Amino acid sequence: MTPLVELVDVYKSFEGVPVLQGVTLALPKGETHVVMGGSGSGKTVMLRLTAGLIRPDSGEIRLFGTNIERMAEELLLPLRRRLGYVFQGAALFDSLSVYENVAYPLREHRKLPEAEIRRRVVHYLSLVGLGEEVLPMLPADLSGGMRKRVGIARALVGEPEVLLFDEPTAGLDPTNAKLVAELIAELRTGVCDTALVVTHDLELAKTIADRVSILIRGRFAVSGPLAAVLDSASAEVQAFLAGELRTS
Repeated sequence: MTPLVELVDVYKSFEGVPVLQGVTLALPKGETHVVMGGSGSGKTVMLRLTAGLIRPDSGEIRLFGTNIERMAEELLLPLRRRLGYVFQGAALFDSLSVYENVAYPLREHRKLPEAEIRRRVVHYLSLVGLGEEVLPMLPADLSGGMRKRVGIARALVGEPEVLLFDEPTAGLDPTNAKLVAELIAELRTGVCDTALVVTHDLELAKTIADRVSILIRGRFAVSGPLAAVLDSASAEVQAFLAGELRTS
């Protein structure tokens, strides 16, 4: 079966500083792949490349079997709409209500009657544990955990085939981080069963991952099922897992 997302020998530098140095990854339907690494390791760059938001220096990136690394923006948009992107910190629009934040992708990319937009907004907010009372609230009125949930609802409202998560538990206290991890795990049942997640959070990986890769100095030091990664013989991997290694 063709992977829904595939990166093949991808390199990316900024102003001569290498960030990714030969990353290869395949995400089949039904899998949650967690990419771990420390701050500055290139995790977010990899996610932005996957969504076609930036271009690689070399290598191939395929979405749904189609190479996108040199694709014109207008041709890329239909493929990108099949993705849901949960940005670090949720990236909500400060001046828009929760309702308008979640409705935004539908207004931008779909021609739907307002009643259908409202139905979808309310439905996907309910899936992340939020009721209609939050609809008129502004992001500043929400807790960190609630903002994360609204960001996930916004990613889901377009009914994507693949979800991309950028540090979904970053900045949350342990209780909210656990709740968000459990929510991501629950989404696999009947909502969206395929996800690429980048994080530094080992507990999150333990909750949701089918496969884990650890990014160290622009390359995957190890990739495989969580148990195999935890038992890796690599000293670098064990140092990272113990919190003793800088991965940038």
